[in-house]
Amino acid sequence: MDITHEELTIRDIVKGYNDSQELGVNAMDGKLDIRPKYQREFVYDPKQREAVIQTIRQDFPLNIMYWAVNVDDTGKETYEVLDGQQRTISFCQYISGDFSIDVDGYRKAFHNLTKDQKEQILNYKLMVYKCTGTESEKLKWFKTINIAGEKLTDQELRNAVYTGTWLTDAKAKFSRPKQAAHLLATNYVTADPKRQQLLETALAWKSNGAIEQYMSDHQHDLNAQELWSYFREVIEWAQRTFPKKRKELKNVHWGVLYDQFKDEQLNPDELETRVKELMIDDDVTKKPGIYPFVLTGDEKFLNIRAFSPQQKTEAYERQNSCCAYAGISCAEESNHVFEIEEMEADHITPWSEGGKTSSDNCQMLCITCNRTKGNR
Repeated sequence: MDITHEELTIRDIVKGYNDSQELGVNAMDGKLDIRPKYQREFVYDPKQREAVIQTIRQDFPLNIMYWAVNVDDTGKETYEVLDGQQRTISFCQYISGDFSIDVDGYRKAFHNLTKDQKEQILNYKLMVYKCTGTESEKLKWFKTINIAGEKLTDQELRNAVYTGTWLTDAKAKFSRPKQAAHLLATNYVTADPKRQQLLETALAWKSNGAIEQYMSDHQHDLNAQELWSYFREVIEWAQRTFPKKRKELKNVHWGVLYDQFKDEQLNPDELETRVKELMIDDDVTKKPGIYPFVLTGDEKFLNIRAFSPQQKTEAYERQNSCCAYAGISCAEESNHVFEIEEMEADHITPWSEGGKTSSDNCQMLCITCNRTKGNR
């Protein structure tokens, strides 16, 4: 792998800038691919974008840019931005008139600036490192240099490895805000499509967590229709099963529930009645877990509120330091008295039978009896 560096002006780079959305972002009269397939969508917010321009206006240095060099059969060089996409798009957008910045107390777009102010920006010099090598070498370098700056998400790094026709179509479906996947999932998934979180969610559901294996198996598929169809089926099933909108819906692993219960006859009204009861139950501390609980009956999803230290102490003193269960293990002991650290709190009336996590429903059992009782 060969790495060289040179200084380029913004004027050199911005020439022929074109943002074709799904078709890509290019500059330098088509020679510079600012957003390759494996790169993230533009994520800078207005303050970050303006900060780039203010840095340039004050002639402060921007961080080094990293480009990959591609050479075609005729020897012509083209470039891909490995690191610096957000900064490059920021100054290209400003010069194209996409936004304005504060200049001496006034909001000014590029065309509002004086001639000398425009020239200062266009003549600003950037340090660019260029990398020539194999695809795997360039992608490895890409991962390394992105340790600095705005860190890539796990899915963005996966996108760097599994480029191809499948990924291009998957990003078109799952990486665009306010497009079909994003709009469909708005009430049932918390995920930023631009940071590839929506794509990652769909992949995690479809692959049961084996995302890299799924992407490897499908890397050269013509499209991502299988993933999109599955994601749509999952969300539409969740909408039918739990139509009442609540913020807790966004923190449920719907793929697992769909795979397990999609063929069962479920009554949404009955489920909603149970969900509502649990939502107002103070003992249920993990509210998103209500949805898998009403389907599976497994209390582990609810994280039932534990007895407080004070409630444990009250029960311990009330029992005179003795185990309240008096099971076989205690009957075999001549001394039933325990230190509080040797005991565990237990619901007298189980939570599943309506018992509350309250002082009058708390009993202290020795560890052995509590585990024996729990296994019956």
